[in-house]
Amino acid sequence: MSEAIHIQRTVPAAGIPSASSLRGWATAARSRRRGEITIRIVGADEALALNHAWRGRDYATNVLSFPMQEPDYLGDIVICAEVVLREALEQHKAPRAHWAHLVVHGVLHLMGHDHLADDEAEKMEALERRLLAKMGFDDPYAPVDD
Repeated sequence: MSEAIHIQRTVPAAGIPSASSLRGWATAARSRRRGEITIRIVGADEALALNHAWRGRDYATNVLSFPMQEPDYLGDIVICAEVVLREALEQHKAPRAHWAHLVVHGVLHLMGHDHLADDEAEKMEALERRLLAKMGFDDPYAPVDD
């Protein structure tokens, strides 16, 4: 079974972490689960189109996950570079930390975690915090002083 993590970019690489960083974060979040993952970095137009088509929402979102039912393929993660960088600035977060968080968040969705109900959200956020702390990142849900 392959464990490859494929990286696709449809936008210029400026401000986007390296493919090796993206793969490292995804590998850490995937834990012992095997299967391929594709991480696709897109612009706002593609993120908007996908969010509209799959979630009925008319805005570009930061990350979308598309779990697969195939044994050798965990699924696809789509991350909008423009939204990630804007959010990092607005939320006073280091862009690299925000990227790491969204990769981890996306992978956890591929592994069946969700945050629709409060108890699910608490479990998923706790797992995100633990994984990111192991990678040297601060709590992504901690309030940030302006």
